[in-house]
This record gives sequence, C-alpha cells and structure tokens, in this order.
Amino acid sequence: MLIIPIKDGENIDRALKRFKRKFDKTGVKRQLQVRKQFTKPSVERRAQIQKAQYIQGLRDAEDV
Repeated sequence: MLIIPIKDGENIDRALKRFKRKFDKTGVKRQLQVRKQFTKPSVERRAQIQKAQYIQGLRDAEDV
C-alpha cells in the first residue's frame, strides 16, 4: 500500500501527482496487465527475441 504524506499547505494536485509517480515506479499496473491473460512461453520467448533483434538493430545503426 502506498502512503503519500501531505505537508501542511500542500496542494492536493501536487500530492496526487506524487502518488501517480510513485504508483508508476512500483510497476503495479504493468504487473496487472501481464497477469490479466495467460501467454504461452513460446510466445513470450518470441517477443523477447524480437525485442533483442530490434535493440541490436538500433545499436548497429548507431555504430555506422
């Protein structure tokens, strides 16, 4: 559970912004999206390989 202490005289919008930032950093939303549906291990592995190929292509283009 996230706890965001609000200081005296602090705007609620700033506190909400801090809460959202902290929530994003914890990765709760991303984890919920992953758990929402099952993906086969072969599909996950294929996605990892494609991502690695994409990143390698960017690095190769950067070297040129």
